[in-house]
Amino acid sequence: MENLNSHFKTSMMEFKRKVAFQILADLSSFPSVGIIGSRQVGKTTLAKELQEEIGAESIYLDLELDSDRIRLQDAESYLKLHESKCIIIDEIQRMPQLFSLLRVLIDQDRRTARFVLLGSASPELICGTSETLAGRIAYTELSPLTFGEISTEIPLEEHWLKGGYPEVLKATVDTHRQRWMKNYVQTYIFRDLREWGINISTELLQKLLEMLTTVHGNILSMSGLARSLGVSSPTIARYLDVLEGSFLIRRLQPYSVNISKRLVKSPKFYFRDSGIFHYLSNLQKPETLLGHIFVGASWEGYAIEQIIRQVSGDWQFFFYRTHAGAGCDLFTVSSEGKRICIEIKRSNSPTVSKGFYESIKDLRADESFVIIPSGESYTKADEIRVMNLPDFLIELTSFY
Repeated sequence: MENLNSHFKTSMMEFKRKVAFQILADLSSFPSVGIIGSRQVGKTTLAKELQEEIGAESIYLDLELDSDRIRLQDAESYLKLHESKCIIIDEIQRMPQLFSLLRVLIDQDRRTARFVLLGSASPELICGTSETLAGRIAYTELSPLTFGEISTEIPLEEHWLKGGYPEVLKATVDTHRQRWMKNYVQTYIFRDLREWGINISTELLQKLLEMLTTVHGNILSMSGLARSLGVSSPTIARYLDVLEGSFLIRRLQPYSVNISKRLVKSPKFYFRDSGIFHYLSNLQKPETLLGHIFVGASWEGYAIEQIIRQVSGDWQFFFYRTHAGAGCDLFTVSSEGKRICIEIKRSNSPTVSKGFYESIKDLRADESFVIIPSGESYTKADEIRVMNLPDFLIELTSFY
């Protein structure tokens, strides 16, 4: 038994979350704070760590528990009874009717740090709640752990392969990691998708997720997915809304403002966590991933997600592509208005395409970068900067 326990034990490494400082700042300014993100990403752990920083007496309620839902059967009486405390409500999406009550209670007493709401679905996905607490709540998304948060503990290639879910990164053996992923997909993803409106069989849902792995890093064709699954395009759109609202996928929109060219107008599709993508694609070993046709798309999606998570929420992100072949993988406008073109290459000796040069001209970029996995960062004669991803993530901090 001792050997078995040591085989499956997890390390004691602790990860510091970058957004914790922002949440603490919001708690000092807003009556309610929302921490949203996919399941098992660490919201509950972070909220409980923040309890000590809040300073006031607090109560933690988990709406996954029958006992805590019973406490809120008469929610108005219960919350008023504890109105002097900071009340943390986990999995708030399971009782969306609470949002209207919270609005009334906050309007009666707008003290800061009254409520901390944790949710595994975006406010837009919880029908009728996206505007209920407008002006009364500050939302922060907690993503899977980014490379910037774990760079001193875990190498880039390992983080890319495994993704950012804390339990996956703590696992000491591959079989534990693979079993966790299997249970996560079956227990949380399948259940949540049904809860949020994807009322299809397990077999069809599995087929949908498998099909989406082939779309990762590519232009999204709603009609193609619909034909393959035998459903309508509006139905596929609803499925993708739920996946996006559950923080599992990203649809990167095309940039088209003031561009007088024929542009690709459909979004590009990515699984947000590289570990989830690799599990669904059966790419769970380094040698399997590096030799697979998906390796380029996988690296592109991973790099884009790390870049987006590195900066503040005021940045805008797009891709750019014309029918004539101009394009860049990521076009971003910083909070200060700086326009940045980014091409992502798996090779450490990248060749810059003509289409990337054209996109720099079309978009009037202030800066242009080619992002590579590792190797020395340098500036080309044409002033395009080639940077490894870790260096670029640090460089981004100079733009805001």
